[in-house]
Amino acid sequence: MKIGVLALQGDFNAHRLRLEELGAKVVLVKKPAQLDEIDGLIIPGGESGTFLKLLGEDGFEKLRKFVRLKPTFGTCAGAILLAAEVENQKQAGLGAIDISIRRNAYGRQLDSSIREGKLLHAALNQKRADSPLEMVFIRAPKIERVGPGVEVMATEGTDPVAVRQGRTMAATFHPELSNDSRINQAFLDLVRVDQDSSD
Repeated sequence: MKIGVLALQGDFNAHRLRLEELGAKVVLVKKPAQLDEIDGLIIPGGESGTFLKLLGEDGFEKLRKFVRLKPTFGTCAGAILLAAEVENQKQAGLGAIDISIRRNAYGRQLDSSIREGKLLHAALNQKRADSPLEMVFIRAPKIERVGPGVEVMATEGTDPVAVRQGRTMAATFHPELSNDSRINQAFLDLVRVDQDSSD
């Protein structure tokens, strides 16, 4: 499978390395036309407002269409772009997942941290009990509302930090910076299921 990583800003290279470790072919997406070549897309961390400026109107519209049709995973700023509602400066987004998210909810860069959260295995179609998951938070947003059609995949304390709705996944932390690859693998599994259902 061919996975794109939106490579306009942020640490897209860490995503590329992790995906390659898991056996995916990776395309660093810098032009809207490249969206036609891929089976799934990761929107990495960075600054969500800057993403919107760099995409431009045409790029944003092309991305909006892609997200409606193909599996997409947003981390940190990527999660903000995918959300239906954004607080702490409202901004336009892709509206692909029915969550409300608040930008910079955990403070500034200095307040970044590594925490242990919980992976909810039921969300990954596994039958084992919930298990610990290392989570790297960097100027992280917070999911404040989860819509009825959204599945919580992971929590930190009582907060949902990774969610899925249909073909779309979002995480407020950086799974590409952790030694634990299960969230990344969950996205590849989602792409594989989508490919199988399209065949």
